[in-house]
Amino acid sequence: FDFLIAVIGLFGIGEILLTMEEGLAFKGKSARINPRVVLQTWRELPRHWLTFVRSTAIGCWMGITPGGATPASFMSYGVARRMSNDPQSFGKGQIEGVVAPETAAHAAGTSALLPMLTLGIPGSPTAAVLLGGLLIWGLQPGPMLFIEQKDFVWGLIASMYLGNIVGLLVVLTTVPFWAAILRIPFSVIAPVIIVICAIGAYTVHSSMFDVVMMMVFGVAGYLFKKLKYPLAPLVLALVLGDMAEASFRQSMLLSQGSLSIFWANPLVGGIAGLAVLMLLWPLLGATRSRLKLRENVA
Repeated sequence: FDFLIAVIGLFGIGEILLTMEEGLAFKGKSARINPRVVLQTWRELPRHWLTFVRSTAIGCWMGITPGGATPASFMSYGVARRMSNDPQSFGKGQIEGVVAPETAAHAAGTSALLPMLTLGIPGSPTAAVLLGGLLIWGLQPGPMLFIEQKDFVWGLIASMYLGNIVGLLVVLTTVPFWAAILRIPFSVIAPVIIVICAIGAYTVHSSMFDVVMMMVFGVAGYLFKKLKYPLAPLVLALVLGDMAEASFRQSMLLSQGSLSIFWANPLVGGIAGLAVLMLLWPLLGATRSRLKLRENVA
């Protein structure tokens, strides 16, 4: 099954089940946009410049690799929460928890076009659609595209900037309409969300099996929430698991079963070392905390 089925179940059905248990009823919310509030939010953004830089780097790497915007968002959110001085505030309106995944998602979506334009390798489903459009128009992706079709390439780059500006204006003007959803009683909106989730799951492969799996992952997401387990690692495993396994097999075939291929040159060795460090970082942090606690007790 597609990882989208798992995401729909974990975050859609899982949240519905959790909300039903809590008996949450949506109350009316103010849907007006106050320019002062918008400007105040923009003033706070420079304080999170490190999050912007870190999330942009993660998004660019995941877009070029290619990994996609979804794992980039979850990875960036997890890293931001781990590096934050107040990780408990994430999920409770912390602006850094919004900046990190959104920055990474935008960076990944844009960076996915780089391998598509230069090598003809799409880095995301959107890039694959654009690649098909280029071929239909008779444009061959590659280094020569930047020489023979300068107007098209620079027009495409300019459209990225223009798209963000238009997107900002559209969001600011339509926020009141989306915020008005909070005025709908939960008893009405919950069935609608479940139906939309079921339709989305069914349309992936036109199979009822996907709908059943969506419900299974919905129950799993509910249990994860109740037990206070984070969902991001599970989603990352589902998204990147197949890619990692296929790439590992290719590496083993190329090296005839030798693990030394992961340290074949400084670049590859540095990336592998960084991956190992990130894997062991929570263990190192826990060890340091225990040592400090023992010193304080002593």
